[in-house]
Amino acid sequence: MSVHLHWFLPTGGDGRTLVDRHAYTDGGIRRDRITPVSGVRAPDIEYLAQIAKAAEQLGFEAVLTPTGTWCEDAWLTTVALTQVTERLKFLVAFRPGVISPVLAAQMAATYQRISRGRLLLNVVTGGDSTEQKRFGDHLDHDRRYARTDEFLQVVRGVWGGRPFDFQGEHYQVEGGLTALPPDPLPQIFFGGSSPAAGPVAARNVDVYLTWGEPPEQVRQKIEWIRGLAEKEGRTVRFGVRLHTISRDSSKEAWATAHRLLDDLDPDTVAAAQQALGKSESVGQQRMLALHGGSRDKLEISPNLWAGVGLVRGGAGTALVGSHAEVADRIEEYHSLGIEHFVLSGYPHLEEAYWFGEGVRPELAARGLLDAVPSPVAGLPAANGRPASAPGGAPLLIAGGR
Repeated sequence: MSVHLHWFLPTGGDGRTLVDRHAYTDGGIRRDRITPVSGVRAPDIEYLAQIAKAAEQLGFEAVLTPTGTWCEDAWLTTVALTQVTERLKFLVAFRPGVISPVLAAQMAATYQRISRGRLLLNVVTGGDSTEQKRFGDHLDHDRRYARTDEFLQVVRGVWGGRPFDFQGEHYQVEGGLTALPPDPLPQIFFGGSSPAAGPVAARNVDVYLTWGEPPEQVRQKIEWIRGLAEKEGRTVRFGVRLHTISRDSSKEAWATAHRLLDDLDPDTVAAAQQALGKSESVGQQRMLALHGGSRDKLEISPNLWAGVGLVRGGAGTALVGSHAEVADRIEEYHSLGIEHFVLSGYPHLEEAYWFGEGVRPELAARGLLDAVPSPVAGLPAANGRPASAPGGAPLLIAGGR
């Protein structure tokens, strides 16, 4: 079982700070367009293309694009980026409650043809009623998961190539069909820590995602979902969503983590914790419980740092350490059954290089990665030799950044 490495597209903005904090300064309405903050980068398509190209060059398999009020639309943004990349896949997050399942199935089929098979789907049921209501969704937490269950049944049904009928509480479909089903079918990623979420994963998804909890808690989640899937006669694979701060030495990595905290004043942290505490998401509450809103003892497990979660919703932990130490932790999660690692870091462009040039070779040396085809493989240089061969294009040796 190889490790699959994925990166993150910050379509809500990026920078040298934990930029998500700006959503809490005034309820997230004004943002930094009116109150500029030093070091924040707008998510324009040129910058996102830099990240996507870097991720592809560094050997990441896919990039996750989030969904929500403060993000650029994931479908439109990523289909544009398929035109400036060659093999990078796009893990497109979307909310089932705000789109027809038949339309979503059709969009996915079109996307696969445009991208030549590079779409992955991340189904986000939603754990914040305030956010859901912005999009016209007024269902409560458990009913949202029940709707997601039906949604995914319909999507898979209409991908079958024949008219599909469905009668449920939330969807009634007669003759649903995608005239040209996607080829290949996109893998479906999904996360949820509540009792309502587990059966949905077991019945419908390919990859169950958890946020970066300590290994023992992750092991328990894997056993929970695996047991439910076995009862359904299915096999589910597993992934984890983490930030990363990897440097040439452990000291350098922790210094970077501490600098991110130094940039946060107590009022910002308190406002973020208050807002996040209102979330209905069980996963979010588990993230908050890891640090309790305190800056003390944020290393909750070896090289696992909960500082990001002081101000950021969703994934709130980071792997922090030397390249070898971060590789150790990935290997530890992998031994539990985690295949997919969806990673990120501030800023996302620079941190992609730190991880790609530092940690990825460590993982490859341990036999945990499949070979990634070189984008210059087979291309002749001016002298007729392969571009990667001596005498062809110059070889650039990474300096361990």
